[in-house]
Amino acid sequence: MTATCTTPLPAGFTYRALTTGDLDAVYAVYAADEVEDSGQLAIEPEDIAGDWARPSFDLAADSVGVLDGDRVVAAAEVTRGGARAEGAVLPEVRGRGIGSWLVAWTEQRAESMGSSRVGQTTPDGSLPQRLLASRGYTLGHTSWVLELPEGRDVPERPLPAGYQLATGSTADRERAACEVIQEAFCEWEGRERESFEDWAATTVRRPGAQPWQLRVVERSGAVVAASFTILDSQGSGYVHQLAVDRAHRGRGLAQALLADAFGRAHEHGATRSELSTDSRTGALDLYTKVGMEVTQTWTHLVTDLPRRR
Repeated sequence: MTATCTTPLPAGFTYRALTTGDLDAVYAVYAADEVEDSGQLAIEPEDIAGDWARPSFDLAADSVGVLDGDRVVAAAEVTRGGARAEGAVLPEVRGRGIGSWLVAWTEQRAESMGSSRVGQTTPDGSLPQRLLASRGYTLGHTSWVLELPEGRDVPERPLPAGYQLATGSTADRERAACEVIQEAFCEWEGRERESFEDWAATTVRRPGAQPWQLRVVERSGAVVAASFTILDSQGSGYVHQLAVDRAHRGRGLAQALLADAFGRAHEHGATRSELSTDSRTGALDLYTKVGMEVTQTWTHLVTDLPRRR
């Protein structure tokens, strides 16, 4: 059963834990919310299914759905040991206090998990951003979505001698790629290491995943860089993750992987090329220098726990 919340839910609505049978309804909520706030649709049902499949996520305890009768009209979840929250409210029922209730629920759930800080990522200038700011949330980091304009390609970068590109189609390469990605991403402030099982649920075990999506760079048989690309229903080849081992940076491996990832996606039907990065990575200049342009800005807002109540 989902965690309780001491803040009263607006009259006429009920809440309960989400179940796997709610996936389509929850997707509809998140999709409508995303279009309303950012003007674009990027989320897919497979994203939610992958997130829910992570062993560290307890759907019965870490999620909540708000219902109007039998219909799910809002939803939220808390992940990464209580450090990260997500929530959405159907635009048609906004303005009734449901969003404020969801935020209170996520804060209390995160606190019960032992977290000292929780954050949410929202489109810059959106209603959810203003709601969090009104509760005293402060900027943790800024994220950007970038797209390669039509007709433009990322310049190919030959790999240095001794390096080879390969498809991560073996169990050993999958685990090695995960390790490189975790090591690189854990250099960011506030980023915790994922287990292989959690990582795999949203990448190589994501519903519909194919071997070509994971690409690695090897040197002397060891994986030293990796990328994972998603081909979504909007025709976008989206580079979900890209990382280079610290000892092998500055040699053009990231650009080579980026060009390779977009090229592979186009071979499989992509008509657009996208990725996202944030202010913790220092990679924005890399992507703008190869011709990518920022199309969206998102902010990750955080608050310390416990909250004053």
